[in-house]
Amino acid sequence: MGQQVRAGDVLLVIESMKMEFNLLAPADATVHSLMCAQGGAVAAGQNVLVLIDEAAA
Repeated sequence: MGQQVRAGDVLLVIESMKMEFNLLAPADATVHSLMCAQGGAVAAGQNVLVLIDEAAA
């Protein structure tokens, strides 16, 4: 945690039905927490990542 990301960076790759979807950072931010494990399953609507927008703080 604490990693800086830039708008447009790939944060996660989600695989569903043999297709991959990139989850992109919406803005420059810092990763606060990750709520899933690499290779683990996630449910529809589940939060997987919390970002802190440093500009808004």
